[in-house]
Amino acid sequence: MTETPVGRRERKKAATRKALADAALELFVARGFDQVGVREIAEAADVSTATLFKHFPGKEALVFDEDEALEAALVSSVRDRPAGQSVVTALREYIVRRMDDRSQDPAIGQLRELIHSTPALIEYGQRLWMRHETSLARAIAEAHGLPEDDPACAALAHFALAARFLRQRRSAPEESVDRAFDLLEHGWAALSAH
Repeated sequence: MTETPVGRRERKKAATRKALADAALELFVARGFDQVGVREIAEAADVSTATLFKHFPGKEALVFDEDEALEAALVSSVRDRPAGQSVVTALREYIVRRMDDRSQDPAIGQLRELIHSTPALIEYGQRLWMRHETSLARAIAEAHGLPEDDPACAALAHFALAARFLRQRRSAPEESVDRAFDLLEHGWAALSAH
């Protein structure tokens, strides 16, 4: 997540935010996303509905509470990659590792099941993930000494982020992601030669 809050006010905000997210997740897992209202979540966290909306723009946001940290990690995977490693390989490793790491935690398994069984959460999660396209494209351009609005860098950022969703609709999810990154790394001609 984000940096540890240092002041009393920041700690209180972080505690309220965590209480809301925890209460929401508990209620969503127990009863389903669509069967739980924001008023119930606020009551479970012992805050007002207005307070809930100060911390989260909507009910879906309660499920996805890592947006800033996620963007920083994506950009870092490009900027802080080992010398000699390609941008595509760095992105592949980050995205695959993120998918694998998250699948090992039982609580994350419950969260993933909730998300994949709720169309509104699937759509929201995809939009949230793809919001990082511009900052990732800038990091890729910077890594290659290109203008920040370079269209090839924008395309690479878009398709690298979108590759993650191939996993959801395929019988061999890991292979699907690998093939997408092979295409990004080597191009269509190399991939179609097989």
